[in-house]
Amino acid sequence: MEPVNGERGSISSLDQANLVELARRGDQTAWAELVRLHKEAVFRLAYLHLGDAADAQDAAQDCFVRAYKHLGRFDAQRPLRPWLLRIVANLARNRQRSASRYWAALQRAARQQPQAAEGPQAGSEAAQQAHELWSAVRRLPAAMQNVIYLRYFLQLSVEETAQALDQAAGTVKSQTHRALQKLHAIIRAEFPQLEEDRHG
Repeated sequence: MEPVNGERGSISSLDQANLVELARRGDQTAWAELVRLHKEAVFRLAYLHLGDAADAQDAAQDCFVRAYKHLGRFDAQRPLRPWLLRIVANLARNRQRSASRYWAALQRAARQQPQAAEGPQAGSEAAQQAHELWSAVRRLPAAMQNVIYLRYFLQLSVEETAQALDQAAGTVKSQTHRALQKLHAIIRAEFPQLEEDRHG
């Protein structure tokens, strides 16, 4: 079956539950298949939090090591992806607390930014807008960042986001609303060009 919307829809929940059960019994092929199905989403969320591919790759690997170690605690009747995303989000936040790692990632991003301006004008403007939007999101509190990343960058549904955050769907909706309000306030105050482009 061809994957639908990235990795989602590429395997039924029943098949996934079977893979989890096999992996619990030590079947490395089953575990490798579960990693293959979810590694992109796990890496992307880690990258959104950390802003550095190498750090994100480390966090993703740590996530799968930790998940495998605690697979016995996982309820195989529930989707695996939200559980993995919760693990990697926690790992990424722990990594962010290291100031030297955080500043090194920002410095690398700053060094890479001029390269975007060397391309065609339209491309450089789009890259600049994307960079400014990401900068605005990163000014949000960590919990609000996570909601925005899950809902809009990874395009998870409210229900999937609720599972990833281990919260009620109604809570996710209100958190998303508050996060968007705060993000709009940040954009108006610090990135007015983004607001103009949105209405232009």
